[in-house]
Amino acid sequence: MLAVKGTYKNGKVLIREKVKTEKSVNVIVTFLEEVKTPALKKLDISRFSFKKAKKLLAGYKGSLSEAIVDERRSAV
Repeated sequence: MLAVKGTYKNGKVLIREKVKTEKSVNVIVTFLEEVKTPALKKLDISRFSFKKAKKLLAGYKGSLSEAIVDERRSAV
């Protein structure tokens, strides 16, 4: 195992020293300082209504499952 220092900035890890490898290798990045991340929005199940959802989707002719899968794929 090898440890190198670097910095995380704008979604990229910048490694301070050059590391030569014969092939691609898996790495683990550990944040050494406290990192505040925004809270994820969660569905409030107490406010969910199947009747409201059905009403919202009344005119939708496609596949809701396919639309959700496509949305999640594009987010990755």
